[in-house]
Amino acid sequence: MFDYKVKDEDKDLQKVGLELMFLTPEKCAGLDGITAVELAKLVKLPADVVKKKLQILRDKGIVRVRGASPKYWEFDEYNFQRMDENDEIYKILCSFDDVDFDQYFDY
Repeated sequence: MFDYKVKDEDKDLQKVGLELMFLTPEKCAGLDGITAVELAKLVKLPADVVKKKLQILRDKGIVRVRGASPKYWEFDEYNFQRMDENDEIYKILCSFDDVDFDQYFDY
């Protein structure tokens, strides 16, 4: 298991996690999900940073990956709901103080 010490406010991890949490099929290029490169473009972060954050979320069990090349990522709502509320990753994903939810939804 990947050992990761979370900074109190890891905004990049939060961006990646929330984007996957609120991902809609319209944002994906294919039917299988979203690749790390596509996700990096959505959250405006370098692809290598996004891949590291995806690995952290995967190690926590709240994102799943399908395929090998390319890898398609999806959020695991069931495992997220079962997370300990005191978990550092859970706290980061649930810290909505400065999150603009309009970016995740089309009205």
